[in-house]
Amino acid sequence: MVGDAGPLGGRGPAGLRIDVDLLVDETTPVFVISVAAKLAGMHPQTLRQYDRLGLVTPGRAAGRGRRYSARDVAVLREVQRLSQQEGVNLAGIKRILELELENDRLRDQTRRLHDELTDLRDRVATRRRVFAADPSGGIVAMEPGRRPERLSPSGALVVWRPRQPPRRQAP
Repeated sequence: MVGDAGPLGGRGPAGLRIDVDLLVDETTPVFVISVAAKLAGMHPQTLRQYDRLGLVTPGRAAGRGRRYSARDVAVLREVQRLSQQEGVNLAGIKRILELELENDRLRDQTRRLHDELTDLRDRVATRRRVFAADPSGGIVAMEPGRRPERLSPSGALVVWRPRQPPRRQAP
């Protein structure tokens, strides 16, 4: 929009305000090192060092230049907080970040498994389950209304009764 002051707008030619309305995922690497350093409140050389140590690994542009995402900047701020306010050394910070990533992965996996279990429970609840003995004597799940196959076509019915213990004769 021309002449409207939107949240992502800027001054265009002739002093007109132009809204861009550009939505970017927080993991998209868009910030060059100088901008990311300014956003994180650090020197660009510190970001290079953290990249070498594996604390924050930015994306790379076609010319091999580092590009940082909004998430990378948030991690840089957390590294700075842990280092300056909590007194954690860089090796400790790296381990904390690794554990947080693992924790996030496990939470995602737990969420997916929970959703899958809920789905399976819903499907089982909507269907009746019938069990029968197959010809070999094993237990099988059957669809409602179906019967297991018979060993012989005679149609004979066999009734099983548990054995009674032998009766003692009175002396």
